[in-house]
Amino acid sequence: MKSLRTILYSMLLVIAPAVRAELPVKRVITLNVAKKIAAAAEAEANRRHLTAVIVVVDDGGYPLVLQRLDNTQVASVEVGIGKARTAAIFRRPSKDFEDQVKDGRIAALALPGATPLQGGVPIILDGKVIGAIGVSGESPKDDEDVAKAGAAAAAAAIAAEGPSHE
Repeated sequence: MKSLRTILYSMLLVIAPAVRAELPVKRVITLNVAKKIAAAAEAEANRRHLTAVIVVVDDGGYPLVLQRLDNTQVASVEVGIGKARTAAIFRRPSKDFEDQVKDGRIAALALPGATPLQGGVPIILDGKVIGAIGVSGESPKDDEDVAKAGAAAAAAAIAAEGPSHE
């Protein structure tokens, strides 16, 4: 019986690391990184003298940061969240859905969770969508440009966090 326990214990020591090694590593946006992404978008909005709601979400579309710049219409809050969530969960810019509707594919309006309005941009790291940013408040092009400025700051913000936050 003792030798059977020894064999089973030995097998467990050999198998456990192999099983653990198969688990994927998922990169996530920390709150600190989300704040830096939002700050970059805010700086771009301020540089252009724009009003906007800026929303940074995780890869599931859940808000990490929401900022409503001074004098931005209240209605832009829900729209900004929708744009960010769309870009995160569908893993593409929300503009893709707006373009589909413009091109006559009105069925895109029925997609659950989709806000088919320009201004939501995925945040991509190492080829994977790890979140998104949505901006609402001005013209569709301005919203998307501000969102792109925020998304562009993601890699540097993540690198500044260091490997201990992976």
